[in-house]
Amino acid sequence: MGLHSAQKKHFPLRGIDAVVQLFEAELHKPEPDLALLSLILGFVEHFLAVNRVIPINVPGVRFEPLEPECPNSCFPTVELGMISALYERFTAQIRGAVDLSQYRRTAAGSSRELVKKVSDVIWNSLSRSYFKDRAHIQSLFSLITGTKLDSSGVAFAVVAACQVLGLKDVHLALSEDHAWVIFGKNGEETAEVTWHGKGNEDRRGQTVTVGVSEKSWLYLKGSYMKCNRNMEVAFMVCAINPSLDLHTDSSELLQLQQKLLWLLYERGDLDRYPMAMGTLADLEDQDPIATKESPLKIHLKAVSSAQKYYNNEHIYPYMYLAGFHYRHRNVHEALRSWAEAAQVMQDYNYFREDEEIYKEFFDIANDVIPTLLKETSAAAESPGDGDGMDKEHPKHAAALSALQDSDCFAYLLRFYDGICKWEEGSPTPVLHVGWATYLVQSLSRFDAQVRQKVSIITREPESQDDDDQSSDDPREGRRRGPRRESKLDEQSSPPIAAPTSPSNQPPAAQPKKVGVTGSRRRSSQALRGGDAEGKPKSPSPDSSPSPQQHTFPEGPVVVFQSEKMKGMKELLCAAKVNSSAIKLQLTAQSQVQMKRQKSTPAGDYSMSFMKRQRKSL
Repeated sequence: MGLHSAQKKHFPLRGIDAVVQLFEAELHKPEPDLALLSLILGFVEHFLAVNRVIPINVPGVRFEPLEPECPNSCFPTVELGMISALYERFTAQIRGAVDLSQYRRTAAGSSRELVKKVSDVIWNSLSRSYFKDRAHIQSLFSLITGTKLDSSGVAFAVVAACQVLGLKDVHLALSEDHAWVIFGKNGEETAEVTWHGKGNEDRRGQTVTVGVSEKSWLYLKGSYMKCNRNMEVAFMVCAINPSLDLHTDSSELLQLQQKLLWLLYERGDLDRYPMAMGTLADLEDQDPIATKESPLKIHLKAVSSAQKYYNNEHIYPYMYLAGFHYRHRNVHEALRSWAEAAQVMQDYNYFREDEEIYKEFFDIANDVIPTLLKETSAAAESPGDGDGMDKEHPKHAAALSALQDSDCFAYLLRFYDGICKWEEGSPTPVLHVGWATYLVQSLSRFDAQVRQKVSIITREPESQDDDDQSSDDPREGRRRGPRRESKLDEQSSPPIAAPTSPSNQPPAAQPKKVGVTGSRRRSSQALRGGDAEGKPKSPSPDSSPSPQQHTFPEGPVVVFQSEKMKGMKELLCAAKVNSSAIKLQLTAQSQVQMKRQKSTPAGDYSMSFMKRQRKSL
């Protein structure tokens, strides 16, 4: 069965608006046609990014200028004949290879054997030898015309093939760097259908339970996205790769992606898709549309989505937000967002297949932050700017004062504390002497008087039976903050607002606990206004304070949770930064710790493969 008459009437598609109109028509259906939409996007991307040639050299394909007076900006006309032929070829291939009568189907949904069979069909249709990390091979157009797909493209193709077979319970599941499928009643069953990493290790058909239980970032501890059909459409839109080369993007593809994401965003289809909102905000930051929401508002909504729907287990919403502040040279908020990302990361274990997020943190710690602080220091020391310049450019003035801001130093400490905590208990080391070198360099940017304004509190490690102990003691909430999330999970309080919002600052009656405010889900609620049972403390300033409340200083307070940072407590606020001692502390403990921690075997994968488009900061 080919395309329906309602679909055919949209062709030929001339220009971006025509493509958007077709997407809008499909999104209004209960089951948008994934195969059709993927073929269209792949066709457009191929002729705008892969085979971008003079139109007269492409037989059977016509190009029309997006603007009459701009012949260099062209868009390929999507003809019905070509798309229909590709569509029928894909559907015939799937229906011819899978005999549904051979597989049991229950009221709960599809069987694992059937899902595995569909993945076999897609897998066996791929070329045996090709560079699987190349660009522009994520769509069904690439599968049909070139028999090539990347890792995430294989997972999407399996879902599209299941839709062709009428398996409505099979959907795409997404972490921040991997894809698999869910099926059965309420999507309770999971199955790997593609590879991850440079090697093609075959896990197809297996569940993701092991990865979830290992607390690896690749599987987000179970807080991954369970897509519906419209979110799967959003996934293919996010997968558009506009790059022509390492330095140039197709402006036509960027416009198409931006308009399609706005369509999905305004329909509410991105409410549970934080990374898609981050992509839209980045596009809007580069080329804003006057009547749309601001990029910052979208970034904050993405963070709120991760907190509300995914237990605040996602990293990239904070990375996108930090990148936005970095580009606008808002040093304070950029450091704050990076610190929040590291605080989320601290509850994971690092495995080799998590290397993509490792590279993100490595670049931030050893390139982005040192460069940012160096530029800020150079700007602060350069003469001749004058007060008038600061008044005209408030963001520039904020950058100049960042190195005198003890909050910025506190955020830097929180960032490294989260990284160190991430390493604890992990089968693979994170830190080495390279990290220590740039840590010392970043610390040295802050004067001793600024560093000494930050009060550092160390928290003792918890015993294994903390889950069984009562936390009725109100001193525990003041001294250590929330002991474990398990106790706070019982509270039905709504998620906190985005941590970068100014409204999240602690009340004036309490000192600024920079080390813990909003650092993890629900943690700030207990530390700001409640004990470990969630009972609110009296906000009245007339109430008699406890003796410990008198000891809080005026400056920011950082609560260290990693053993490495606890060991460096005195070094970090010393009058002179002792680089040798800090490097020794950071590296020596790694070696000792890693010899002790070998309970879980490392993953087989050497490098993350399903790479998202790396956004330049």
